[in-house]
Amino acid sequence: MPRTFLASLVAAATAVHLGACASPSSPSVDEGTARVSRTVAEPSTPGAGTPRVTGIVASGLDTPWGVAFLPGGSALVTERNTGRIVEISEGATREVGRIDDTLAQGESGLLGIAVSPTFDTDRFVYLYVTTDSDNRVLRTTFDGTALAEPEVIHDGIPAGRIHDGGRMIFGPDGMLYVATGEAGERELAQDPESLGGKILRITGDGEPAPGNPDPASPVYSLGHRNVQGLAFDDRGRLWASEFGQNDVDELNLVTAGANYGWPAIEGMGGSDEFVDPVLTWPVSEASPSGLAWFDGSLWMAGLRGERLWRIGVGDAGAETVTSLLRGEYGRLRTVVAAPDGSLWLTTSNRDGRGSPADDDDRILRIEIS
Repeated sequence: MPRTFLASLVAAATAVHLGACASPSSPSVDEGTARVSRTVAEPSTPGAGTPRVTGIVASGLDTPWGVAFLPGGSALVTERNTGRIVEISEGATREVGRIDDTLAQGESGLLGIAVSPTFDTDRFVYLYVTTDSDNRVLRTTFDGTALAEPEVIHDGIPAGRIHDGGRMIFGPDGMLYVATGEAGERELAQDPESLGGKILRITGDGEPAPGNPDPASPVYSLGHRNVQGLAFDDRGRLWASEFGQNDVDELNLVTAGANYGWPAIEGMGGSDEFVDPVLTWPVSEASPSGLAWFDGSLWMAGLRGERLWRIGVGDAGAETVTSLLRGEYGRLRTVVAAPDGSLWLTTSNRDGRGSPADDDDRILRIEIS
């Protein structure tokens, strides 16, 4: 996207009061309410293919944030507050690495993790971490026993106690997509020179990916407040879940060079300058974090909403929306499709905003029956 166009969007941004993005809430009814931007989507009742929790993969974790599977079927999991990376394999959990200089305060710390699509040959694992100066993307290798000393491949992402983004995913194109937040400085989301409030698209070496809107920039989309969920569907479309402020949280369909409006707009604005979300939820019902594509639907984990959303999507956008597990396991952070055909779902009750049970935090295993 030309910088002159981006600059005009900066001038259009207006100030919006900064609010809290997540806090505990109490369960109420089984179905939540989704506001629809582009398609007709109504809450639906689960029928055949109802998800059910069939077991606990792991327990006693401290704010598990990122989950990424290795080709052999085991998973690497980051703990936001401790800086630990653990491997979960056949029911056993062991530490395989630790980022000692992680700055864990508020919403910051050791966040996302991604495994190289060519891991069998390069052994690369990518981490998103907050330091005392910025958020950055690290690359390390995993030999099956331990993670090697990481190297910094992309830095300078704004960091703060809140709105650090952190989700990472490799796309069908082999590029690494990185969600960032505006670190509580909302004007950064419209600043073309800042990496805050953006979705970045970089190579495995940390360089701007070929085909980006600006070939010299890693920025893929802008105008985001705090994206914490990224997922590609089976058509190769990129979806992002995003924290709103006081009004609504968002599910966005992300395209190259698009501007999603923050801070000029929260939720649906109907402006030709900005892209409206596909769906929105009241902040009391969602505070969405992780997002996954599984069994022909999007699955979105809710923190304050303490529920899991199943979202059926079609050609134009969302078609069905179902709220599941409301209030049963507390705050839900990350959801990911497992190689064995199940879903893994992490709780986030030890993140300072929940009420942890004795065995929290947990990773739940969900099957479709």
